[in-house]
Amino acid sequence: MAGPLRLVAPSGGTVEVGVPVVLAPMAGITNASFRQLCREQAEGATGSAEDVVAGRFGRDAVPSPAVGTPGRSSAPGLFVCEMITSRGIVERIPKTFDMLAFDPGEKVRSVQLYGVDPEVMARATEILCAEFGVHHVDLNFGCPVPKVTRRGGGGALPWKRDRLAAILRATVAAADRYGVPVTMKTRLGIDIDHLTYLDAGRIAQDAGCAAIALHARTVQQAYAGEAAWETIAALVDAVDIPVLGNGDIWEAADALRMVAETGCAGVVIGRGCLGRPWLFRDLADAFTGRPTRTLPSLGEVAAMVRRHGELLAGLYGEKHGLTDLRKHMAWYFKGFPVGGELRRGLAMVSSFDGLDDLLAQLDASVPFPRDELGSPRGRQGTPRAKVVLPYGWLDSTELGDEDLAAAESDASGG
Repeated sequence: MAGPLRLVAPSGGTVEVGVPVVLAPMAGITNASFRQLCREQAEGATGSAEDVVAGRFGRDAVPSPAVGTPGRSSAPGLFVCEMITSRGIVERIPKTFDMLAFDPGEKVRSVQLYGVDPEVMARATEILCAEFGVHHVDLNFGCPVPKVTRRGGGGALPWKRDRLAAILRATVAAADRYGVPVTMKTRLGIDIDHLTYLDAGRIAQDAGCAAIALHARTVQQAYAGEAAWETIAALVDAVDIPVLGNGDIWEAADALRMVAETGCAGVVIGRGCLGRPWLFRDLADAFTGRPTRTLPSLGEVAAMVRRHGELLAGLYGEKHGLTDLRKHMAWYFKGFPVGGELRRGLAMVSSFDGLDDLLAQLDASVPFPRDELGSPRGRQGTPRAKVVLPYGWLDSTELGDEDLAAAESDASGG
């Protein structure tokens, strides 16, 4: 079983993660409210199931912008904010800065940064560390979205080994002045014929990265098919830094099995926690030798929805917060016998009065639908016929001084 995760910068600065579980950045999902909700579950792992699902931990905490000196406290997991673009930070775009919000209980402020220019990435990292007190920076080299890959960004960039190395070296150097460790996340490669993950792992290690996370799918697969866990094991054998595994973890038992089968140092959780923030309770218990499975009743799920709404309202205000909550409703109530009219109402909620009226119509005694255990959540789709890339991208693994600025918009969050 994996122990605590230690992310160590070249200068020795360390982030301690007591439970080796990482919440993957997800656009429009992993804002400060959702991170707090998931963290409450992990922190409440030894509480009663009713208390944990109802979110009775840190109820008075209110998310707020964070500025200060990085701490090094152990945390019950690593909860990473939505992806932020380096240009958005350097150009001080308000929307980007608004996303850099952290609740007071976040012992480790973790940010995923995206960019394609080494100098811009270094300047953005400097701002994150100096002005926002960020403790950990993760770099995104796995995005499969065509509008990103067609310009050489995201999951396409690791094919250009020289540019990948330059970005990693520049970012690590900037962060290391503050003792902040840098990690990277990537995929297997562009497609099965153009794999990059082993080279990317070696490059990350040589650049001073503290760890590498591998989503065991290619860019071409996107989120379809099965994750190839054996590739995680191959990366573990190829590098000396910690490897974090990602892909097809739907229950805590899946996480333990991935660690046992691959030897990875921890796991990254994405779609598996959609509508199920209590998964982090099960993961915290599983990694500390207390195997449990949270099976909330419909009433307990309703309490979780209410708590999520409270946190979102604290971040955005009632109207915008509950509008943001709408996207989560189908995930929360997946598999439960909730009528179509009630589901439509929940998907259009705009006030706490309306939310409370709708939640009161649910039969609180309905047990959790066990058929949902282990089932995929979120987007899946089908593999792409072909990954869209810049003209001649695959002709060489070297990029040189070519400008990729078009691959990075100023819009953070994906």
